Amino acid sequence: MGEVYLAQDTKLDRKVALKILPAEVASNRDRMRRFVQEAKAAAALNHPNIAHIYEIGESDGTNFIAMEFIDGVTLGEKIHRERTELRKLLRYLQHAAEGLAKAHAAGIVHRDLKPDNIMTGPLRNPLEDWRGRDGRGLPR
Repeated sequence: MGEVYLAQDTKLDRKVALKILPAEVASNRDRMRRFVQEAKAAAALNHPNIAHIYEIGESDGTNFIAMEFIDGVTLGEKIHRERTELRKLLRYLQHAAEGLAKAHAAGIVHRDLKPDNIMTGPLRNPLEDWRGRDGRGLPR
């Protein structure tokens, strides 16, 4: 739900991933509620393998989530484009499982776990996109 852009947080001088909710979606109360719930669900989690949420807001009628920018590629890209060796892929999956365990302990289910929602950075690989196909990344 929404597109993600690389942006600059000018107040804190850092790169952020900015997830934008399309205007036609923002006008739908149910979808807007799910957008806010996605941000709240992810923000409630504090783990090195889960992308941090910095802010949710609205500017000039555009709703957004500002989150941690992970300088890397998705696990899907590692699998299909880079042909990463199995040992490394398993390590990425272990990190993802650790993040998921933290979420599950808090009663939160990802609902859209796939290689394209796992970022692989130099030190860790946070999970992103906590909503799932039905828009719910909420307590189970």
